[in-house]
Amino acid sequence: MAGSLNKVMIIGNLTRDPELRQTGGGNPVCNIGIATNRSWKDASGERQEQVEYHNIVAWGKLAEISAQYLAKGRKAYFDGRLQTREWEGQDGVKRFRTEIVAENMIMLDRGGAGAPGSGSFGGASTGNAYESMPPIGDEPSASPDNEIKIEDIPF
Repeated sequence: MAGSLNKVMIIGNLTRDPELRQTGGGNPVCNIGIATNRSWKDASGERQEQVEYHNIVAWGKLAEISAQYLAKGRKAYFDGRLQTREWEGQDGVKRFRTEIVAENMIMLDRGGAGAPGSGSFGGASTGNAYESMPPIGDEPSASPDNEIKIEDIPF
């Protein structure tokens, strides 16, 4: 077999404000929660809906831009790759987490006054769920060509 493909494209609404922090090596990393939904009519004609929750990790400039411009409730597009990390919890139980490692992000709505995401932005709050997880490590082998430049932001 010639090769494989690990590519994810997702559009959804942020479930919480992005959490920006620095790795031990000083690289910015941002954790983002996003929800997607689908709806359909079942055999009896009743509308059904299913929501999926996804964890996204952005690095470098993309992490900084995501933390600065995105907020809970905003709609955004991300593409990247799936990655599963494993670690042993303090209770000795092995844990796994599958994440989308973002390569690109597009904001799909505008956060004007009173709109979701129009509040202030800040760094990660203390006591978040990621503190019990092992460090992600420094920036993965991402190409610098994939970095978002400030002049590329469409506003």
